Amino acid sequence: MNVRDEMLAKLQQRKPGYSLEQAFYSDPDYYQVDLDTIWYRDWLFMGHDCELPKPGSYMTVQVGAYPVLIVRDAQKNVRAFHNACRHRGSRICSAEKGTAAKLVCPYHQWTYELDGRLLFARDMGADFKPTEFGLKPVHCETVGGYIFINLSEYAPDFAPVRAMVEPYFAPHTLSETKVAFEMTIVEKGNWKLTWENNRECYHCAGSHPELCRTFPEAPGVTGVDAMDEPEIAEHWQRCEAAGLPSKFQISPDGQFRAARMPLLRDAVSFTMSGKAASKRPLSPNVLTPQIGTMLLFHYPTTWNHILGDHASSFRVLPLGPNLTQVTTKWLVHKDAVEGVDYSIDELTKVWIATNDQDRRIIEENQFGINSPAYVPGPYSPVHEGGVLQFVDWYCNFMETRLKGASVPHLKVA
Repeated sequence: MNVRDEMLAKLQQRKPGYSLEQAFYSDPDYYQVDLDTIWYRDWLFMGHDCELPKPGSYMTVQVGAYPVLIVRDAQKNVRAFHNACRHRGSRICSAEKGTAAKLVCPYHQWTYELDGRLLFARDMGADFKPTEFGLKPVHCETVGGYIFINLSEYAPDFAPVRAMVEPYFAPHTLSETKVAFEMTIVEKGNWKLTWENNRECYHCAGSHPELCRTFPEAPGVTGVDAMDEPEIAEHWQRCEAAGLPSKFQISPDGQFRAARMPLLRDAVSFTMSGKAASKRPLSPNVLTPQIGTMLLFHYPTTWNHILGDHASSFRVLPLGPNLTQVTTKWLVHKDAVEGVDYSIDELTKVWIATNDQDRRIIEENQFGINSPAYVPGPYSPVHEGGVLQFVDWYCNFMETRLKGASVPHLKVA
């Protein structure tokens, strides 16, 4: 039995409502199947289009074995390419971010236009055809200021994602923001543990004193039962009356969700005081007080908080079976001035502390799972509805693909 058959058998035999067997969190072969089956086939959040302010602005990222280059071209379109020269494969850009008039391989100076066309390759002979050696494109979409890529040859249709999330993003005009601060941490845990931890606040009271000043522990906020809570229903009615899409929506397959949730009492932002972190609103279109936080997740790469004064995005990337990178970016209005409209400390204090607390939680979780004594345990049906939803999504997604069944929304790019 090969590893794919073994995984499929375990998925079909798993006990509903329980955590996964050890191998799903630690086995290198299972991890590789995760990469091949999910990470190399689905839409992945990479960053924000405000990070590419002008033609030639670029960012690089590593997804498993794939180095990727994302660039704004001369027509101001955002494009993505495999970050490997068509000559002998050298990475063209090694910096995480930068600006370049042309994309020039540092090895032999093969030079590409910002749209990927090969412009120059020295002494390659009379029969050499530059048109056959442009950079290999990667599927790329932008929506509401977010950049998604897809590494597969045939990308799933992005239209359902756009249709659901764009109305929620639109009032916040995130393309007119800037990244005020960003940080990356590495958690010594499997990427699914990062998500399981994110999808519940069962642990918040015992672990997150800073976050609990403003973020409610109500299970419906992080889970999938929000419509049953009167306070949340009232919040949605008030926000929607102000023109802000707010009600809970989730895709039919459970891969992405949007909803606007209230914060505690009179809090308006994730700060120690609950007051705004930035004096300048994130968007001039959203001035309604106490709109709470617009939550978006899209498995497997991102969860988000968009508030009235700033936004925070979180990007998850797997580095190994027990190693996960989490990058957090804080966005403010593009004209907000540090030291005048906001301070980095006030803006970031809650999530820097929360991220580190989550890192320790996840690493302890991984330690315990690695024990030969580990057996899957039951999730709380009251507090861990979000975790159940994530694990069900993962299992259903993997089972469908491991069976080799075609995915209905696949199409030729």
